[in-house]
Amino acid sequence: MANTETALKDCLGSIDGATAAALVDYTSGMALGTMGGGKDFNLEVAAAGNTDVMRSKLRTMELLGLKDEIDDILITLGSQYHLIRPLKGRGGNGLFLYLVLDKARANLAMARHQLRRIETDLEV
Repeated sequence: MANTETALKDCLGSIDGATAAALVDYTSGMALGTMGGGKDFNLEVAAAGNTDVMRSKLRTMELLGLKDEIDDILITLGSQYHLIRPLKGRGGNGLFLYLVLDKARANLAMARHQLRRIETDLEV
């Protein structure tokens, strides 16, 4: 089992094109851990903003009466992919992994596969 820091290091080290990763509490909007980003990309702001994406999708599913789970949410920008993966394991309620990928260097299918593996190993 991996802790938050180990999981975020794994995101950046094992996923091609990964430039930033965070573990986020979408009930409060706070990042519990961040890694990567930089002066041109404020990961704290991005993590907080993506809580709105997560909440909105959950609210929409509830209004539609969908009894299903979100595997992940993909946001495609011109030069980046942003992946939001809610944690499903014990202790993961209300948390998601957030991953930023350089679109030119990333393999989206492999990134999703690796993020799923990292989520499974993460102990919060």
